Amino acid sequence: MSETDVNARFEALEVRVAYQERTIEDLSTTVAEQWRQIDQLTKQVERMTDRLRSVEASVPPSGEPEPPPPHY
Repeated sequence: MSETDVNARFEALEVRVAYQERTIEDLSTTVAEQWRQIDQLTKQVERMTDRLRSVEASVPPSGEPEPPPPHY
């Protein structure tokens, strides 16, 4: 193998490593953004669950008859 071939192979490896480093950085950024969105959605679901529980607590049990609407 000549020195030119070795240098060409070395340069090709450097290019591949640089590309892989960029890809890893992009993937890391994407994963971090997805975790941020998952955290926001989890908090939103918790808030909605709390609201639903409070609404359910204010509704009379199904065994009791509902009072008639005010226009009757």
